[in-house]
Amino acid sequence: MTRLTEEDVKYRYITPAIEKANWKNNQIMMEYSFTDGQIMVRGETVIRGKRKKADYLLLQTGTNKPLAIVEAKDESHDIGYGIQQAIDYARILDVPFAYSSNGHGFVEHDFLTGMEKEISMNEFPTEEVLWNRIISNKHYTKAQTNIIKEPYFFDSFTNMQPRYYQRIAIDRIVEAVALGKKRLLLVMATGTGKTFTAFQIVWRLLKSKAVKRVLYLADRNILIDQTMDEDFKPLKKVMTKIKNKELDSSYEIYMSLYQQLAGDDNEEPFREFKPEFFDLIIVDEAHRGSAKEESQWRKILDYFYKAIHIGMTATPKETKEVSNITYFGEPIYTYSLKQGIEDGFLAPYKVIRVSLDKDLEGWRPYKGQLDIDGNEIEDREYNVKDFDKNLIIDERTQIVAKRVTQWLEEHDRFAKTIVFCVDIDHAERMSRALKKENADLVRENSNYIMRITGDNQEGKNQLYYFIEPKEKYPTIVTTSKLMTTGVNCKTVKLIVLENNINSMTEFKQIIGRGTRIQEKYGKQYFTIMDFRGVSRLFADPEFDGEPVVIIDDVPNKPTKPTRPDRPSDGNEDIPPGIIVDEPPVKQIKYHVRGVEVKILNERVQFYDNDGKLVTESLIDYSRKNILNEYATLNEFINAWSAANKKKAIIEALIDQGVFLSELRKEAGDTAKQFDDFDLILHIAYDKKPLTKKERVTEVIREGYLYKYSEKCQEVLSALLDKYMNEGINQLENTEILEVSPFDKIGSPVKIAKLFGGKQAYITAVKDLEAQIYSTY
Repeated sequence: MTRLTEEDVKYRYITPAIEKANWKNNQIMMEYSFTDGQIMVRGETVIRGKRKKADYLLLQTGTNKPLAIVEAKDESHDIGYGIQQAIDYARILDVPFAYSSNGHGFVEHDFLTGMEKEISMNEFPTEEVLWNRIISNKHYTKAQTNIIKEPYFFDSFTNMQPRYYQRIAIDRIVEAVALGKKRLLLVMATGTGKTFTAFQIVWRLLKSKAVKRVLYLADRNILIDQTMDEDFKPLKKVMTKIKNKELDSSYEIYMSLYQQLAGDDNEEPFREFKPEFFDLIIVDEAHRGSAKEESQWRKILDYFYKAIHIGMTATPKETKEVSNITYFGEPIYTYSLKQGIEDGFLAPYKVIRVSLDKDLEGWRPYKGQLDIDGNEIEDREYNVKDFDKNLIIDERTQIVAKRVTQWLEEHDRFAKTIVFCVDIDHAERMSRALKKENADLVRENSNYIMRITGDNQEGKNQLYYFIEPKEKYPTIVTTSKLMTTGVNCKTVKLIVLENNINSMTEFKQIIGRGTRIQEKYGKQYFTIMDFRGVSRLFADPEFDGEPVVIIDDVPNKPTKPTRPDRPSDGNEDIPPGIIVDEPPVKQIKYHVRGVEVKILNERVQFYDNDGKLVTESLIDYSRKNILNEYATLNEFINAWSAANKKKAIIEALIDQGVFLSELRKEAGDTAKQFDDFDLILHIAYDKKPLTKKERVTEVIREGYLYKYSEKCQEVLSALLDKYMNEGINQLENTEILEVSPFDKIGSPVKIAKLFGGKQAYITAVKDLEAQIYSTY
């Protein structure tokens, strides 16, 4: 008796069993994909990995909250064979119940109790049963249940729904509020939709009447305006922006710059409201010192101490004096950059580390040497930490500009590029150097290269055009601090690190400028060109690790008053940025020319499947991953021989980050003559490869074709020619019989009849494949 396939089992048994338990069609999500598939880059090849997909996701009526996952297996597998996969997916999706079935029963894993049991096909639980088990385990009151069950906002026009991690963040915050928690921290990597998540939280809490008035705090007008115009737009009728210190108590949602609401010690506008006026305060970009005791944020938070306080950040870890973790508590949910890249929602990166001789070896003036302004240069050794801060070497700036331009010429001269510099002066000089290298395009449009810094209104006016994907100019911008955060430029393809960055928070924010994906405009990954060794921070566990509290507790340490990042009235429309660039420090900055600067070496690193930067060659990396999949030559040969389609082997290797097309490029021109089988043998198992022509010659020499009729030999000879020219995949595709030269022999049906029918033709092709690979 033929065993049922997985699809048969789902159709005949599992779906009817779920429907019999009164789950409706709109509650049953089949083949539910919850990731986009990781973008993998090797050389110039870009491929998306497979999406994570659950066989069944069962949703709660009204709320669309996931309650259960069901994984199906065919009849040849045990009833519980799929339970581990179901458990893994349930953990990722924060789903309380996981099931596995082969059509003869279910295995249930209950995350609430940790219990696992078998049940019959007729015992699959109803939605009501599962929900009551949740309520009973968590001891929800009726009031708490009403808050938790409040539906998400859904716009049928845009069909915008929370991604799985946004849903988890929303659900956890709403549940925590329902349970009476007051201080909550949400950590989500740049580009993962914190503001949309915040909107859904506010929507559900307002609609459930858990809160009545909300204060949303940010530190830049652009953040407030974007929030009101985009994610929070459905609440526009009950939302207002506080302007000119005018306070209107008739709204439900208040948007404000913290500087404007805080004012100063003599005039603190927030005191116009009663301490109990707001029920909920959301602090955007909470890493920006919002929890520091003497900060302006804290004046507001402390005044409205009875309200629920939610901090949102991509970079929660603070050092020295500040930790918002101490204030808000441990993150209620964390969605990291690494996870975002693995899921395919964020762009991966390549890193080019450029080492300059003067950076590595240092530079020292000769005795009595004067700079171009006639200042005698202090006699000491200057290194990369000094360059452009204490010492300017024109030739160093020029070689950086030349290397950046070279990359653009090799890839795309209109690739959006941000160059992060030491200070405003450095950004200006770098802008001039880049203009010199790109004079042809600057001549076409003077905005091709722009300096965008806090003191440059002309540059700031161009920021909108830089971040707008449809706009061509500006293409390259030089900056210092102004664009390290808040700049949502989805099409940035090159980030140049020309600043000495030691702050992990700042480093994460800078990397976040490139992590958004915009496939419509050819943006699937981005490149980081590092001239200062800053990319060493990728190896720091803090880069994508759990936030920890590090506070230097120095008794009686004098505190410096926090300088507002914007003028206190906050009404001017300043483009986004971390802070206005600091004015140049009044100190001697030596400026020299005539110093020879050379690139000593470059190292290209790429983002590995496990989230690490890999510096080894593609050949070494591929060899290691092939051996991880097939430890011995025999294992690989057996897998290759057993595969119905060899393409499945290649796709499995792609999932491991092995791109054979890029391997061919690195292996040299001769590698083009090998098919995938021989390339793998050569790279992974150090076997002498045969060319496709040599394999065809061997098949003919062995006389294999003579076992068939003359007409069949004609077909098989044509198949061998196709293999020699185009590879093994051509043989495995029956559609090949519809094209030349097969169309001259006869129709596909007629050709199959020559071999005794379709199945006999397929068998003949499999035998031919086995003959092709009989030598290794």
